[in-house]
Amino acid sequence: MIMPRGSGQLLLPVNPLFIGFTLLVALALNLLPLGRHPALPDLLAVVLVFWTVHQPRRVGVGVAFVFGLLMDVHQGALLGQHALAYTLLSFGAISIHRRLLWFGLAEQAVQVLPLFLAAHLVALIVRMLAGGMFPGWELLFAPVVEALLWPVVTALLLAPQKRAPDPDQNRPL
Repeated sequence: MIMPRGSGQLLLPVNPLFIGFTLLVALALNLLPLGRHPALPDLLAVVLVFWTVHQPRRVGVGVAFVFGLLMDVHQGALLGQHALAYTLLSFGAISIHRRLLWFGLAEQAVQVLPLFLAAHLVALIVRMLAGGMFPGWELLFAPVVEALLWPVVTALLLAPQKRAPDPDQNRPL
């Protein structure tokens, strides 16, 4: 297998319990009562995109749909609003996951920005079609903040998979 340019090191297999734990922590952070400010980043969306890109066989559209329904129930939003946005976000991440891994972290952040923007626009359109109020132009800051969080989230979630430097000269891997 050809290794992507930016990786430089082989990663250990990810523990499925770690994937579930990080998704639940991101859900819990989204459930914190911070008010309804439209510029707040959706941490669950960032973690969902990360795992969809790095583990597309374990985290996909179905997982995104379930977490979207949980967010809809928590926020009292139109049932399916977040589910549709997260599902489309996950589908978009799956469609670009092979290409995305060839870029560095800054370029990856630029590549995922349209995904986050599209997810917020879908949620806004569903909200507006259901008769909701326009939350304001601050809504455009949330995808930018999510894209800026991408390198931080990537570094944190890949840290347990990185191998310790092995000084043994007989085993190069």
